[in-house]
Amino acid sequence: MADNTTSDTLAVAVLGTGIMGAAMTRNLARAGLDVRAWNRTRAKAEPLAADGVRVTDTPGEAVDGADVVLTMLLDGPAALDAVRQAAPRLAPGTLWLQMSTVGPAALEPLVRFAAEQDLRFVDAPVLGTKAPAEKGQLIVLAAGAPELRERADRVFDIVGGRTQWVGDDAAGAAASRLKLVVNSWVLTIIGGTGETLALAKGLGVDPREFLDAIAGGSLDMPYLRMKSDLLLSGDLAPSFTVSAARKDARLIGEAGRSSGVRMDLAAATAERFRRAEAQGHGDEDGVAAYFASFDD
Repeated sequence: MADNTTSDTLAVAVLGTGIMGAAMTRNLARAGLDVRAWNRTRAKAEPLAADGVRVTDTPGEAVDGADVVLTMLLDGPAALDAVRQAAPRLAPGTLWLQMSTVGPAALEPLVRFAAEQDLRFVDAPVLGTKAPAEKGQLIVLAAGAPELRERADRVFDIVGGRTQWVGDDAAGAAASRLKLVVNSWVLTIIGGTGETLALAKGLGVDPREFLDAIAGGSLDMPYLRMKSDLLLSGDLAPSFTVSAARKDARLIGEAGRSSGVRMDLAAATAERFRRAEAQGHGDEDGVAAYFASFDD
């Protein structure tokens, strides 16, 4: 662990300040931690300076003197690249909280690199999107050695409303495997919402009539309502982008194939996200996969 004997204030470096990472970084800073942040596109991190975050030009600058490194990047290769760049300035024993959705296969090189650099590694992908991240109400799915939990929970208790520890060994990928199971359900709802509302349009049915028909029954659910409202309002500001959803759908499909499970819905949903991305909706909310139902 980095030397922080002169103060009880935890120094945290956040690598990756996109939709989720930026919200998490703000909450850490507002909780009084010493927070520094790096993002590949610095302009996206700059607004965090108003919350007392030190924005850096390189991952190395961010992690210098940090007790904890938190990675919140697109995928495993991006997380590995950032920490590899930072490695010369990482103190042995630094706690690395890997909080991205990377999948079991991409987790292996991260665990291996952490061991090579004498870092303490916890795999901790999160459930939730922009609004829960801003409120510090994410659900953290964590796997790591029991002796690391007290340190890790100091961060998790700020960015999350609940932490579910699912394994004592991050290398076992229990957290990343559970995250893919949950995201399989999430993407099924997002894809189904878009396709259902597209069918309503094609048949000349008012989508609000569909929502009224299922209101309050066993087929109704808050997430369906939330995604439908975005689509019907035309406000597709992302909490979870089409491009990110396509990446997760790919990870889910790969995990299914490697475990002998046919993921027919995941494959179909991944294709819808791919088409929507090709149509120019990649940076919009995932429910914009709705547009993949139409040729233009």
